[in-house]
Amino acid sequence: MSARFRTALDAIAGYKAGRRPVGLEEVVRLASNEVPFGPLPGVVEAAAAAMSESHRYPDPAATMLRTALAEKYGVASDNIGVGTGSVGLLQSIAQIVVDQGDEVLYAWRSFEAYPVIARVVGGEPVQVPLTATAEHDLDAMAAAITERTRLVLLCSPNNPTGPALRQADVERFLDALPDHVLVVLDEAYAEFVSNPNSVDGTTLLAGRPNLVVLRTFSKAYGLAGLRVGYCLADPLIVAALAKTGVPFGVNAAAQAAAVASLAAADAVRERAELVRTERNRLRGGLIALGLDVPETEGNFVWLPLGDRSFEYGEAMAERGILVRPYDDDGVRITVGTDKDVDRVLEATEELLKG
Repeated sequence: MSARFRTALDAIAGYKAGRRPVGLEEVVRLASNEVPFGPLPGVVEAAAAAMSESHRYPDPAATMLRTALAEKYGVASDNIGVGTGSVGLLQSIAQIVVDQGDEVLYAWRSFEAYPVIARVVGGEPVQVPLTATAEHDLDAMAAAITERTRLVLLCSPNNPTGPALRQADVERFLDALPDHVLVVLDEAYAEFVSNPNSVDGTTLLAGRPNLVVLRTFSKAYGLAGLRVGYCLADPLIVAALAKTGVPFGVNAAAQAAAVASLAAADAVRERAELVRTERNRLRGGLIALGLDVPETEGNFVWLPLGDRSFEYGEAMAERGILVRPYDDDGVRITVGTDKDVDRVLEATEELLKG
C-alpha cells in the first residue's frame, strides 16, 4: 500500500532552480543570481577549521553568528534568527503564523518560492499584480488584505523584476496595516542597492513587532552553496522560529564561514560596487538595443519578453549563456563579470538582428 500524500501537494508546482550547466561544457552561468566571485578572504580557512570538529553537532543557537550580526546592526542577539538560507527562515516564519486556509499575500511576479511556501504550510496564496513598471502596487496590496490575511511578503529589490521599494512608501504601508498581519520584508539583495530612497528594513523595526526583515549570505557574501540566512525581528518571533526551524539546520562550516564573511565587510562593499557597475552597463546596453528593461537595484536585470521568453532563453543557451526564463512573463539575467556582460550584449544583438 502506497503512502497517502496531502492533497495540498496537488497545487504545488515546486521551486524551480536556475538552469545548471550539463557535463563539462563551458558556459556563462547567469540563471541563479549568484555572484561571480569566489569566497571572501578568510572564509575557506574558517570553514575548514570548523570541519575539524565535524563529528560534533553545530551550535543549535548559532551563538557566535547571532552575536556578530547583533553587533553589526546594533540590536540584541535575541532580535536575530538564523536559518538555512533566507528561504528556509521564510518557511519557518510561515509556519508560526499561517493556519489552514489563512491568506499569504504577495506581489506577482516575485520570488518563486512564495506560492510554494504558502501552499506547503496550508495557506491560501493571494497574488497582487505588479505595476506597469514592474514594481509592487502597495495600494492594491493594502486593499487586498482581509481578516484571513496572516502574512504579507514584500520583496525589495523585487526578484526577478528588479525595482526596490521606497522607504516612505513602505512606512505608510506598515502603519496602515491591521495588527493581526505579519509583514516580511525580504531584502536578499540589499547590499546591491544604490538608490538612497530605497527601503532599508533594518531602520523600520523599532515599534513594529509585526515586521520581520530577511537577509542572506547567499548573494553579496558569496555563500550560496552553504545556505545561511538571517532575520531581524521582535524577540517573540525569533523565539517562535526556534520551534519550527530544523534543529542544527545551519551547519558548523556554514556558521564559521558566515562569521568570517562579516569580518570582510570592505571586500563585500568593493564587490557590490563592481556588480552595480556591470549591472548599469548591462541594463544600458540592453536598452540601447531597443529592449524594455525596468530599473533594477539587485544583481540582475529583467527583460519582459512575454511569450518570447522561452525562445530567448533557449537561444542564449545555444550560445553558451544560461539565463532564467519565467514562463510567458520575461527573462531574468544575473549580472556577471565584465566579460559575461559583453557576451550577453553581443549575443542579444545577434539574436535581434537575426
